[in-house]
Amino acid sequence: MTTCASPQCGKETESALKCPVCLKGGIQSAFCNQLCFRAGWPMHKAVHAAEDGKVFDPFPNFNYTGKLRAAYPLSPKRAVPQHIKRPDYAQNGRPVSEIRNDRLGKITTLSEAEIKKIRKVGLILRKILDKVALHIAPGVTTDELDAVLHKECMAHNAYPSPLNYYNFPKSVCTSVNEVICHGVPDNTPLQDGDILNLDVTIYLLGFHSDLNETYYVGEKARANPDTVRLVETTREALDLAISMVKPGLVFRELGNAIEAYATKNECSVVRSYCGHGINSLFHCQPNIPHYAKNKAVGVAKPGMVFTIEPMLCLGTHKDVTWPDNWTLATQDGQYLAQFEHMLLVTETGCEVLTARLPDSPGGAVPRI
Repeated sequence: MTTCASPQCGKETESALKCPVCLKGGIQSAFCNQLCFRAGWPMHKAVHAAEDGKVFDPFPNFNYTGKLRAAYPLSPKRAVPQHIKRPDYAQNGRPVSEIRNDRLGKITTLSEAEIKKIRKVGLILRKILDKVALHIAPGVTTDELDAVLHKECMAHNAYPSPLNYYNFPKSVCTSVNEVICHGVPDNTPLQDGDILNLDVTIYLLGFHSDLNETYYVGEKARANPDTVRLVETTREALDLAISMVKPGLVFRELGNAIEAYATKNECSVVRSYCGHGINSLFHCQPNIPHYAKNKAVGVAKPGMVFTIEPMLCLGTHKDVTWPDNWTLATQDGQYLAQFEHMLLVTETGCEVLTARLPDSPGGAVPRI
């Protein structure tokens, strides 16, 4: 028995139908039938190497907005041992529980027992991110970072939540320079002067935990005044928003504070994506927009858990999506930074469930 290689299927199969291109390249991939093969082909072919064996851009006619390019082939989907508990979308990519919950629009509050579990998951996630961040350096590829992340998740018996979520092909999102979010790890080598956002999420003990940080790559990034202004403004905007969280907070007020601080520091705020509730579901209510005059619904109450994750740009906040249907980049190709924490509303304020540890890599640098 083997697992069907179609991201939309994922069932165990005894089928002898194999991808001929993968066979030639020494990759084992089986499909239940021709329907699975045809349905999975658009995503499956991303693992196929070029005839000359070199890294290539799969979208040569796409009008990229910055210097970054997709660097294929992708590595094959990383395996998850059977003993690791999976969310409902792990097999075929459809988060059925989330879809059902979206129709209700209810904001969940957790019990003390549930809080104890999600607090533990948040700490484990922080340690996993810190382990991956230690490998950030010029020359390292984003796919190599995905491999480190996946290995760390397996060591903690945690499922990497992005993997096959709506058929996302990797275990972490790696967003470089002008990429806003959902960058797909590939053969792109990091360069001195880049900035990199690692967006990591795990599923463990029945709960998801979500966290991301932007890191400077090499000394050139730390020596660029505009890059430092962008990254540190985004970091500080998140801290400002966190300081506001307490029972009675109207969620739409967070965006007013974040955009005011961003504007003061000559940055714009992305509107296409927002923070979100998180618990046994990866994404749920409440929505937490980061821009001013938004229409977010809800008031913070003890026991609620959600993320705040502002995305700030040096230029326009408007975005364009790459042909992979995942990677979102700024329309003008200028850099973007993002930071995210997962927060628990307490009786008197909030607890940062993904807080940095004393030895966490990265961290704030002085403005130039």
